[in-house]
Amino acid sequence: MDDNEFTFEMVDGVPVLAAPEEIDVTNAPGLRSALLAAAAHGHGTLVADLSQTRFCDSSALHTLLAAHKRAQAEGGDLLLVLRSAPVLRVFAITGADRLIPNFTSLADALAQAGPEDSAAKNADLAGQHGAGGRVG
Repeated sequence: MDDNEFTFEMVDGVPVLAAPEEIDVTNAPGLRSALLAAAAHGHGTLVADLSQTRFCDSSALHTLLAAHKRAQAEGGDLLLVLRSAPVLRVFAITGADRLIPNFTSLADALAQAGPEDSAAKNADLAGQHGAGGRVG
């Protein structure tokens, strides 16, 4: 896979990256590049839509965790849309589901990525872990 297989679009001012069916060592560098490009177009928060992703390995997880840390360091957040049982399992086993805010729908993630400041969002996320559209 090449970097062009990762695309993002702006939805209500939030960059939303669409991930492919598989993310592994062969395309994780493309994911990293696309996340950096998407983050440069937003207000600090971005959404990675993994709703179509059926497989991800440790390189994908590492890339997403690094993007999450980078977004937080810049006052934003990385929000994930996760639906696939195998991908959810990887996140649950590693504990990444408790580190990166994740949702079962793009609408729920976009609602969290609204225009309020990130400190308020982070406090809200801490209080809502496992509630609503979040995957927990």
